[in-house]
Amino acid sequence: MLERAGVPAVSICTDAFAAPARAMAEMYGLPDFEPVMIPHPIASLSRAEIEANVAPAIVDVVRVLLGAS
Repeated sequence: MLERAGVPAVSICTDAFAAPARAMAEMYGLPDFEPVMIPHPIASLSRAEIEANVAPAIVDVVRVLLGAS
């Protein structure tokens, strides 16, 4: 909904959900919407481990929000 309103948005999910995330984006009429992936699983990780997995994704989050390729 934010993207349709012209507000840049990013979806962050684990790589196990890559296909469903892309399918949902297409279903909502946003075939070019690019989710940012982090390693799966996260439920069993400590906070420090999650932060370590998320840190590299920050570059992709910024890229997606700025519309850069």
